[in-house]
Amino acid sequence: VQLQAFGGGLVQAGGFLRLSCAASRRPFSAFAMAWFRQAPGKEREFVAAISWSGGNTDYADSVKGRFTISRDNAKNTGYLQMNSLKPEDTAVYYCAASATRWGRYGQYDYWGQGTLVTVSS
Repeated sequence: VQLQAFGGGLVQAGGFLRLSCAASRRPFSAFAMAWFRQAPGKEREFVAAISWSGGNTDYADSVKGRFTISRDNAKNTGYLQMNSLKPEDTAVYYCAASATRWGRYGQYDYWGQGTLVTVSS
């Protein structure tokens, strides 16, 4: 499956953005999905994950209560709603898909190209 992430941009602290991840393969429900991010000079880190049907979600502590992951299998698209953004959320955000295991420790074999989110103070 090919993934395309988009929706990044420049936003002020306290603002919001919604990232989207479009998948090329049907059925999208065959893949669990997650978002990761990589800030300049740092390692890539887990942000959020959602199970195949969307019934289960998992979040990094740093984004819990501010970010919401969701998916629309009919549209082959996943989302990451990011509210109350902070400068430390600045990073390239990647969506990823797994056919075998969901969650922060899932095996994600498919990755999008990344979209840059910049939060100004």
